[in-house]
Amino acid sequence: MTNELVEKARTTARQWLAAPFDPETQKQVKHMLDHDEQQLVDSFYTMLEFGTGGLRGIMGPGTNRMNIYTVGMATQGLCNYLLKQFSHLKQISVAITYDSRNNSKLFAETAAGVFAANGIRVYLSQALRPTPWLSFAVRYFNCQSGVVITASHNPKEYNGYKAYWDDGAQVVPPHDKNIIAEVKKITAVSDVKFNGPGELITLAGSDVDEVYLRKITGLSLSPDINKKFHDLKIVYTSIHGTGITLVPEALLRYGFTNVTIVAQQDIPDGNFPTVHSPNPEEASALALGLETARKIDADILLATDPDSDRVGIAIKNDKKEFILMNGNQTGALLIYYLLKRRDELKMNKPNDFIVKTIVTTRLIEEIGKSFGVRCFNVLTGFKYIAEIIRENEGTLNFVGGGEESYGYLVGDFVRDKDAVSACALIAEAASWARSIGKTVYQLLMDIYLQYGMFKEGIVNIGKKGVQGQQEIQQMMENYRNAPPERINQSEVMLIHDFEKRQTIDMISNLRYEIHLPASNVLQFILKDGSIITVRPSGTEPKIKFYFAVSERVESAADLEETNRLLDHRIDSIKQSLRLI
Repeated sequence: MTNELVEKARTTARQWLAAPFDPETQKQVKHMLDHDEQQLVDSFYTMLEFGTGGLRGIMGPGTNRMNIYTVGMATQGLCNYLLKQFSHLKQISVAITYDSRNNSKLFAETAAGVFAANGIRVYLSQALRPTPWLSFAVRYFNCQSGVVITASHNPKEYNGYKAYWDDGAQVVPPHDKNIIAEVKKITAVSDVKFNGPGELITLAGSDVDEVYLRKITGLSLSPDINKKFHDLKIVYTSIHGTGITLVPEALLRYGFTNVTIVAQQDIPDGNFPTVHSPNPEEASALALGLETARKIDADILLATDPDSDRVGIAIKNDKKEFILMNGNQTGALLIYYLLKRRDELKMNKPNDFIVKTIVTTRLIEEIGKSFGVRCFNVLTGFKYIAEIIRENEGTLNFVGGGEESYGYLVGDFVRDKDAVSACALIAEAASWARSIGKTVYQLLMDIYLQYGMFKEGIVNIGKKGVQGQQEIQQMMENYRNAPPERINQSEVMLIHDFEKRQTIDMISNLRYEIHLPASNVLQFILKDGSIITVRPSGTEPKIKFYFAVSERVESAADLEETNRLLDHRIDSIKQSLRLI
């Protein structure tokens, strides 16, 4: 920590010792100045960056923290952009909601006040609601933008601010960069208009809930089957988040009457007292849910993250042991159910399509092919799935889509991942499986027997500070400029360089254009069919390696051995790249 950095932080912090900063903020800043140099530097050495997804950071006083002042500055920048983009409208409007995190309601009300002070009408949820509710509300109220206050599955110290556009999707180019530019112009709290007139702020709640839930119910493909198997034993946990407001009701409307809610986790609480991290991707976050599921011998466990846009599930294998399904497995299962059931009902259309991200299992694409349904591959981030839906609106029919990080969407009335509808449809898939004499696990095994077993893995390498970012950049340059010719003794056949937007055929040395936005991602396709994807994280100093392998399965007796073979192949790839 250099003296220059410390002095810069001190100079900035002293500006927070007077109005317009509130007395409590001033008190905390003075304590840092007098007693905690490290926290002072962490809080004030830079501005909390407004990225393509908005803000995300630790809560507390300071320019590098989530607080009412940094939220206000971000909102003022967004206001300025909206006022330019929609100057032709008599009234610009936005929708806002928030999750169960500490200060989420305060930050949402702060943002509402800034929008109103800029003459923008606000539809603010009357209580916490899931992120997909916000996406739906933007469309329901014909808004030009939306904001949800959430840090998704991050630890309790964090909060965040996600911006949405008029289609109900998170902002994409060029709006994302343009909004960032406007936010950067707001260099002082005095630039922000706070506390706008209350008459421009309308509280929204049960009216939106009802229409949203009716739309979700309309997605059901098997209401009669659900009615027959209404007693399917479901355990649900909201992990102290927003899912409790709508998921149980969605399950009930689908006809499921035997839903056990994990009582210790059904009260929204930003301290997340029963988990280390409220992330349904982690087994530890599902521990209480699994305990309840074992106790009642449930058929399926559903768990949503704090803002209820992602869902994790657990099912029983043939040994009656509960196992966690990963995001790729759940996504493939959901897409298979949708296409198979629509085929049974003669609902599939020639213009149907599904969408997945480039790091999500190829099994979804193979399932689509078998039903004659086109599959789009997009960059990582659900906003790109929403962008494909928007680009093809009125021409193609979106059935469903998903990404490996536990996010899924069915139907197009929401334009972000939606754990509320996903919970209902996953339960329905379990009900349908029972109607054909299968468990969810057996249905998944049947899918592997039909299409081959697909398995994925991931390695995250974290780096610290500016030096860490430079190391990550150097790693990407090394892979780009001197790519490996073989990985795990298998030739590299193709390299997809998404930053250069070209595919390199390593055999013929020909180049082909990639029709996706530029992104710092590399993908290596091996002769044995393995796929390795490398990309830096967009939100933290990490570089991520994704591995995808597959193998045909001749019979049910070969499933276990094939699973071991693929695990070994992934480990061998990691060793080949010196990641373990």
